[in-house]
Amino acid sequence: MTTNGSQYFPSHPGFDYNNSIEDDPHRDEDAGAAFVLQSKGNWWHAGFHLTTAIVGPTILTLPYALGGMGWTFGLFCLSLAAAVTFYSYVLMAKVLDNCEKQGRRHIRFRELASDILGSGWMFYFVVSIQTTINMGVGVGCILLGGECLQIMYSNLDSNGQLKLYHFIIMVAIVMIFLSQLPSFHSLRYINLASLVLCLAYSLSVTIACIIAGRSSEAPSKDYSIKGSNLIKVFNAFSSMSILGTIFGNGILPEIQATLAPPATGKMFKGLCMCYGVISVTFYSVAVTGYWAFGNNARSNILKSIMPDEGPALAPTWLLAVSIVFVLLQLFAIALVYSQVAYEIMEKKSADVKQSIFAMRNLFPRLVLRSLYIVVCAFIAAMLPFFGDINALVGAIGFIPLDFILPMLLYNMSFKPPRNSATYWINNAIMVVFTGVGIMGTISSVRQIVIDAKRFKLFSSDAFD
Repeated sequence: MTTNGSQYFPSHPGFDYNNSIEDDPHRDEDAGAAFVLQSKGNWWHAGFHLTTAIVGPTILTLPYALGGMGWTFGLFCLSLAAAVTFYSYVLMAKVLDNCEKQGRRHIRFRELASDILGSGWMFYFVVSIQTTINMGVGVGCILLGGECLQIMYSNLDSNGQLKLYHFIIMVAIVMIFLSQLPSFHSLRYINLASLVLCLAYSLSVTIACIIAGRSSEAPSKDYSIKGSNLIKVFNAFSSMSILGTIFGNGILPEIQATLAPPATGKMFKGLCMCYGVISVTFYSVAVTGYWAFGNNARSNILKSIMPDEGPALAPTWLLAVSIVFVLLQLFAIALVYSQVAYEIMEKKSADVKQSIFAMRNLFPRLVLRSLYIVVCAFIAAMLPFFGDINALVGAIGFIPLDFILPMLLYNMSFKPPRNSATYWINNAIMVVFTGVGIMGTISSVRQIVIDAKRFKLFSSDAFD
C-alpha cells in the first residue's frame, strides 16, 4: 500500500507481529526491506547500533568545539545537545511505536515523514538529507581512518614518501570488503565490538590528555575566545554544528526496523544503553582535551597530543593503542551509515524472489557497494577537511533530522494541546535549532572557503 510516495505495512488478516516482519506479504517486492533491513534484533542489538551511530571518533573533535565556545557556554551546549537529542530520539521512537500499533510499521525515515506530514516533497527532502549524512559520514570515516594510518606511519618513518591519499586508498579497500555484509542485523556483533572500542579509546585518550596537560612540553593554556565579535559568533555556531554532528543519528527508524516486532518500548532501552556510554565518553574527552590544550586544540585531539614538531606529549604506546582502537571503530561506523544507501540500491537492483546470496543479487551488490565506497574515498582524498566536514554535515544533515523533524512528527501524530508544556517545548526546540542550523551552515561554508585558499587537491595532510 502506498500513500504520498510512502510505502508502509498495514495490518491485515493473518499478519502476526510476533513473527518476523519479513513474513509480511507487503514486503514481497521490496528487496531493500527484505535483505538490508531484516527485523530480527533485540533491544540490546539496537543499543549496539545506536552507540555505533552516535559514539564515534568524532568525539575527538569535542575539545576543538569547546574552543569556539569556552568553558561555560561550551559545557552548557554539550549538555543541552545531549538532553535535546535523547528527548528527540524518545519522541521519534514513540511516533514509530504509535504507527506500529495502528498497523503501519515504518522501517524508513523518509516514508515515516511522508506518511505523517502528508507531503510528497517531504519524502525527497528526507532522502536528500539522509544521503548528505551518509556520504558525509562515509567521507569523514575514510578520511579519519587515513589520518590514523598516516600518524602511525609518520612515527615509524618520519621521512616516508607515502601521502594521505595512499592511506585513504588502504582504508577504502578494507571498507569494500566489509561492505559486502548483507544486512544491518548482520552488523550486531561488529557494533558490540564498536561499543567496547569507543569506551577503550575514550579512556586512553583521556589519560593521554591528562598526561599531556601536565607535561612541561605542553603549549600554554589559553581558554579565551579570540577574534572580533563577528568571528566569535561564526566560531560558536560552527562549534554548535559540530555538536549536532557528534550527537546526530539520522537513521533511527532504520535502526528500529532491525528490531523483531513488536518493537514497542525496545528502543527506549537501547537509547538508555547508548546514552550511558555517551555520559562516560563525551565529557571525559571534551573536558580533559580542552583543559590540556585550550584554544590550541585541533579538530583531531590526537594531533594535538602528537604535534608535527617536537616529541609526543604522552607515551607513544598509549597513543598507538588509541589510534588502533579508533581505526577499528571507524569501519563499524562507516558500515552503519552506509546501510541506508545500500537499502536504496538493493530496493532497485535486487530480486527479492531469489536468495540474498544468489548471483543475480550478489553481483549488483558487489558492484554498487564498491562504487559507493570508491566515491566516498575519492571525495575524502580530494577535499581533506575533517573538522569542516563535521560542522557542515551537522548543520545541513543531523540538525534537521534529529533536532527538528522528530518534534514536528510527534506534534502531528499525538497532537498535544496548545497549552501543554510538550507542545511549547517541541516548538521552541524546532525554532531554536532551525536558527542554529541556518547559522551553522553559513559558518561551516565560510570556514571551508577559508581553508580552501590554503590547500591543494589531494593534499598530503588533513585540514583542521
